[in-house]
Amino acid sequence: MTLYRLKGRDLVCLDEYSGDEILQIIKAGLEMKRRHYAGERVIPVLRGRSIAMIFEKPSTRTRVSFDVAAHQLGAHAMYLGWRELQLGRGETIADTARVLSRYVDAIVARVREHEKLEELARHADVPVINALSDLSHPCQALGDYMTLLEIKGRLRGLTLAFVGDGSDNVLHSLLVAGAKLGVNVRVATPRSLQPDPRILRAAREAARETGAEILITEDPYEAVRGADAVYTDVWVSMGQEAVAEEKRRLLEPYRVDSKLMQAAGSRAVFMHCLPAHRGEEVTDDVIDGPQSIVWDQAENRLHIQKAILAILVR
Repeated sequence: MTLYRLKGRDLVCLDEYSGDEILQIIKAGLEMKRRHYAGERVIPVLRGRSIAMIFEKPSTRTRVSFDVAAHQLGAHAMYLGWRELQLGRGETIADTARVLSRYVDAIVARVREHEKLEELARHADVPVINALSDLSHPCQALGDYMTLLEIKGRLRGLTLAFVGDGSDNVLHSLLVAGAKLGVNVRVATPRSLQPDPRILRAAREAARETGAEILITEDPYEAVRGADAVYTDVWVSMGQEAVAEEKRRLLEPYRVDSKLMQAAGSRAVFMHCLPAHRGEEVTDDVIDGPQSIVWDQAENRLHIQKAILAILVR
């Protein structure tokens, strides 16, 4: 019943979803994966549907996983570069949303500014799915918690330590979803790179309901000690080239190396949403080491994308 109620909903930010709804999507992703490995490579629940994929920023995992997910569900996915649309010549986002709603059954959008997604969602009559914005990356977080549930067998009570840029869009989604799922989230970041106050407030409000703990610290060792997962992301995201050197200087002490993983303990797994800048935010021996589950994360983007589309598209 919970999943049925999600039909037609947007997925712009996870603070709009309850913990139960988030968990149901994650479990649906695991079921999609089980059926995939049982030989059901095509589950045609969206046969005859069309998905518009608007990408303002380049992508490997998000683009391919959504494209393949749509195909395996029987839908037709169309990749639409921002500059290939009339958006690139001044047509408004609102008009684009209205027109696409007459053609397709869902819009997947990867944009620079989060406000563009919100505007798409306001004016579209079909579900709008956030495939990344500067504020959040809900699909990534759903796939990551799916991976943790698959490997650890549970989510509530686990501790995820994020080391690096506290203003990171993936971290924002991990914070909100983790708090709603009862996962303790610790963030080690410089004072000048704190999480967005709106996101932190939403995570702390959710944590009061579930008993999860939210910790923000400048000490990476305090964050990782006893953690079940150590997570990092690139230090300089697309569009941040102007502040790249300053961010690298600030984040130098936050590199995830073997010493930091030893402090976390042997049961901790290493996570990264990719692409990785090896030698910068993580060393080769960690990302290629026995504690790394980054390739499981990458694969699970396909299965969680199938779950998202199957659940939200009418």
